[in-house]
Amino acid sequence: MFPPTRKESVEHDNYLKRCLETGKFENGDELDPQRRKWFQEEVNNFDSQDYPENIPKTLLEASCKVFGHICPAFIVAEPLTETKERRKHSRLIPREVMLKVVRRDGQICQKCNKPVLDNEVEFDHLIPFSKGGKSNTENLRLVHKNCNRRKGDSLKEILHPSPIEHLFELKRKKS
Repeated sequence: MFPPTRKESVEHDNYLKRCLETGKFENGDELDPQRRKWFQEEVNNFDSQDYPENIPKTLLEASCKVFGHICPAFIVAEPLTETKERRKHSRLIPREVMLKVVRRDGQICQKCNKPVLDNEVEFDHLIPFSKGGKSNTENLRLVHKNCNRRKGDSLKEILHPSPIEHLFELKRKKS
């Protein structure tokens, strides 16, 4: 998980100051004494120099859309290891897995939501095989040939463009 950038941390500190001045949150709810005390401590201890100017682009691109962590698919780019399980890692999709995916997805392309004809069926690895993704039902989805070709080995669909924003979104939802 990345720390907020200096700009984001200054914006947050200003938000806390506004809450303390008005005695209210942005949504109009009253600021309770416990949070007022906590906000005041945060403002008093804030030093913008404790936060980085920016997060390197490489790290941002490698962060997971769902959890905000550095995605293991970037670290394990090659499916090679000395364990028996990893030596079995193969691009080959077992027929049983293909049938389960087709049944689960109802023969509908999971990218464009249109029916897939039998001669257009392809299976897309959510985490690309080249990035360590397995050929199992959890990592596969049914797609048209053309839809599959457009994606390539990209991870943009499963990585959040800004993990810090995603983290704040998750925290707001929990509140």
